[in-house]
Amino acid sequence: MFDVLKRVKAEVKDDNVSLLAAGVAFYAMLAIFPAIIAVVTVYGMVADPAQVEKQVGELTKSLPAGADQLLTSQLTNVVNAGRQALSIGLVISLLALLWSVSSGVQGLIKSLNVIYDEKETRGFVKLRGLSLLLTLGSIVVAVTALALITVFPGAIDRLDLGQAGQVAASVARWVVLAVLVLVALAVVYRWGPDRADPRWRWLSIGAVVALVLWLLGSAGFSYYVDNFGKYNQTYGALAAVIILLLWLFLSSFAVLLGAEFNAETERQTAGDTTTGPERPPGERGAEVADDILGESAQPR
Repeated sequence: MFDVLKRVKAEVKDDNVSLLAAGVAFYAMLAIFPAIIAVVTVYGMVADPAQVEKQVGELTKSLPAGADQLLTSQLTNVVNAGRQALSIGLVISLLALLWSVSSGVQGLIKSLNVIYDEKETRGFVKLRGLSLLLTLGSIVVAVTALALITVFPGAIDRLDLGQAGQVAASVARWVVLAVLVLVALAVVYRWGPDRADPRWRWLSIGAVVALVLWLLGSAGFSYYVDNFGKYNQTYGALAAVIILLLWLFLSSFAVLLGAEFNAETERQTAGDTTTGPERPPGERGAEVADDILGESAQPR
């Protein structure tokens, strides 16, 4: 494990993980609002959209101050648009929204290819289809997590299980939520990068590291923003946007760092303790730029 930690530290620098996380956070920022519109629109076809506004409002309270206000404000605008009937125009609009969200997922896929040292060989149709499937899966995970956090406690209260039963149900809820996130990360690490028949693992050290770091990082960042951060004085009206972008960066960094742990753990168990052949300075940076921008690097 000590060897793995040493190589992870070296690879984080060599792969420019902070730069990759910044790119993923940027695409996530562009995708998060179309995702909100899509979820609320679909929800509004079968129920009162005000319910999801209230439920997501409770969920966003755990986010850093400013980020929660920004998301809640967008939710209010979408809900005030009213319920829409299913139509061809609405279907086209939803497909366009999913396409926008899947572009953010593609940014994550390209970053994972860099971390696993893989070259993208999948065609446009296959890659976009995978991105759409991962997007739909992420929406399902988000809705399920939303139900566990906001709807489940009320349902337990109505069952009148007693104090011990409520405590057990509350613990079970968070365990199920943690397992859900770990499985979601396992799916992303397994099918995101273009790899040749990797082993499927329900639980990996990278997924655990990503989850723990995300929880600790989110809590720490929220505490910092609430008590020390002066974003309103520095950025003015843009403070909420900056806070949300920074939180997305921390979240992306945790996911990518988990992928680095997985990659180096696999290399350790395979007996390959090298960090790869020596390459000229700057070549790795060119590969990173290639993967992020989707362009072919021109040889000097």
